[in-house]
Amino acid sequence: MEASPRRILVVANRTAATPTLLDEVSHRAQHGLTAFALLIPDAPSKEHADWTLELALPLLERAAGAPVEGLSAQGDDAMAAISAAVRAGQYDEIIISTLPKRVSRWLRRDLPSQVRQLGLPVTVVTSPELERRVGDSVLPPAGIR
Repeated sequence: MEASPRRILVVANRTAATPTLLDEVSHRAQHGLTAFALLIPDAPSKEHADWTLELALPLLERAAGAPVEGLSAQGDDAMAAISAAVRAGQYDEIIISTLPKRVSRWLRRDLPSQVRQLGLPVTVVTSPELERRVGDSVLPPAGIR
């Protein structure tokens, strides 16, 4: 009997197609049968989510060596979207891909600790390559968001 793949939920938005995340997916795929789903949890609009999925899925599929399921949820509550995805899927692990700490809303809100309460292993992947492109002049200060 063939073993079922390990299912990993990848949670990302602006970092969904970064080299750091693609490397992590590639590494996981090389170490055993793995199926991935990409969740865009706090998309400001359906068009934003569709655009992000359209950009990221082919790159993630190349890194995974297999199709990647695309999921999106609108609204500001990333935790609610992740909880709903976990309830609907049979995931073994969650990878949260985020911006660097100084600009990440998810890290300021301690999203990884909240997600760990769902009972699955959580890996946080931070994309340092965005440090130069996402500066304080682009994002409003923490208190304004």
